Amino acid sequence: MIDYSPFWETLKNSSETTYTLINKHHLSSSTLDKLRNNKPVNTTTLNDLCRILDCRLEDIAQYVPSDQDQPL
Repeated sequence: MIDYSPFWETLKNSSETTYTLINKHHLSSSTLDKLRNNKPVNTTTLNDLCRILDCRLEDIAQYVPSDQDQPL
């Protein structure tokens, strides 16, 4: 499962807030809700977050093995 808890820590340590992500960078509140609930987001969104926060992908997301993972 993909876990977005690193995003929240990175955001907390940055000069950005959820308010600026929505109002200045035009990120939707539904995208923030997806991140909050570890729901899938597209790679364009991840790229945008890395650019906005000047960070690497691992500062946004991490893979955590889960029993809910489905085999291919």
